[in-house]
Amino acid sequence: MKISTEIGSIARQIGEEKAVELVARAGFDHWDFSMFAMRRWDWANHCVMDDPHPLKGENYLAFARQLKKIGLDHGITCNQAHAPFPSMKPGYMPFLLRAIECTAEAGGKICIIHPDNDSTPEKNAEMYHQLLPFAKECGVKIATENMWNWNKEKDEAAPAACSDPASFNAHLDIMNDDFFVACLDIGHAEMKGLNTTAPEMIRALGSRLKALHIHDNDLKHDSHQLPFSMQIDFDQMVKALKEIHYNGEFTLEADCYLSAYTPENIFEGIKNMADCAKKLAAQFDALPD
Repeated sequence: MKISTEIGSIARQIGEEKAVELVARAGFDHWDFSMFAMRRWDWANHCVMDDPHPLKGENYLAFARQLKKIGLDHGITCNQAHAPFPSMKPGYMPFLLRAIECTAEAGGKICIIHPDNDSTPEKNAEMYHQLLPFAKECGVKIATENMWNWNKEKDEAAPAACSDPASFNAHLDIMNDDFFVACLDIGHAEMKGLNTTAPEMIRALGSRLKALHIHDNDLKHDSHQLPFSMQIDFDQMVKALKEIHYNGEFTLEADCYLSAYTPENIFEGIKNMADCAKKLAAQFDALPD
């Protein structure tokens, strides 16, 4: 089992170029190309942030190629990518296409594009159908992901697109294409109020599951912390993945964990993440096929 991690949380402190280098030095096999900076959404003011970034400019493909080169120079490759979020906002379609293009340029094989939380599988499929022909041209698979809403009265998560096995499989069924696959966010699947668990979701998705976002939480909030630091049962998660013969990578998305670090000591945090991912991978490899 190979290990990977998102680079967005690292890049916010030291930039993508250095992030890829440090991920390699820490012992990861791959890097996840986080592209939120391409079209960062201001949730407070409901608009796109006006901040500069190479992924927004004309030379975005050169930037993706540079990151790929840095990775290769340090012995790692891009395994997957994450398009800007949220997906269904005015003017976002060109940037979702750009994200697919950048994924291919960086060498990634899967681009995770979130569904709209409150849309039906049919409505979300309209967006994905617009993207899929270009994704195929680029040789990049699109992965949808399990989402969540929040019930303020109950103070817990509420159902959203792909948040339970039936909804997730309905999204996959309606697309019915080998280039449209599942990325399971382990933390989202373990939030109280969604009436599911990560092992249940894994078994329900089966061979359609091609990518992961792995992080820990308190079984209520979307904490995005280091695995084994909170309450998710990763032994059961690994067992379920082995049962379905999962053949993707173990990709961490413990981005909130790194918020405790500074640019001066962030490598320590990245190394901790790599050690944690290696522990998960060893558990998976130790189980009988």
